Amino acid sequence: MQQSLGGPAGLRLAIMRHAKAEGYDKPDLQRALADRGVRDSEAAGQWFAELGLVPDGALVSAAVRTRETWHGVASAAGWTGVPAIFSEPLYGAGPESALDLIRETPSSVRCLVVVGHNPTMAYIASILDDGSSDLSNEMATGFPTSAVAVFDLPADLSTWAELDQASGVLAAYHVPRG
Repeated sequence: MQQSLGGPAGLRLAIMRHAKAEGYDKPDLQRALADRGVRDSEAAGQWFAELGLVPDGALVSAAVRTRETWHGVASAAGWTGVPAIFSEPLYGAGPESALDLIRETPSSVRCLVVVGHNPTMAYIASILDDGSSDLSNEMATGFPTSAVAVFDLPADLSTWAELDQASGVLAAYHVPRG
């Protein structure tokens, strides 16, 4: 279910970089969240709850740290029953491939959360931003771990397949620290 942040009645997209991960003593795909990452993912979930944003779908990289980020966010936000796709292709996707994965989202999903990796998440957030929001400058200063950018997409955009560059208004940007 999509909650209003005061934006248009179209699709809503939240792009999130995974929370802080542990060191590199394991293969990259298997790296878990550090203690700070667990706290930050829960803080992100609390922020989403304060916004009143409730997605009806999630696209999450198959890496351990992105899965753990998603679970921390969803739990702290009170999102029960939100279907999440844990995507192997998203793990290694560059920006265009990641956008293609988002474009495959069924139109029944009106609010989508994507949890992935940098530099891809920062790049996607940057290219989707139409630059009309006062938050655009803040987001442009960096997209650190746990960063979240929420975009309202035009009301006339009826399917995710129509998603294009500069098509989103940055409705919210936050870097949670728990």
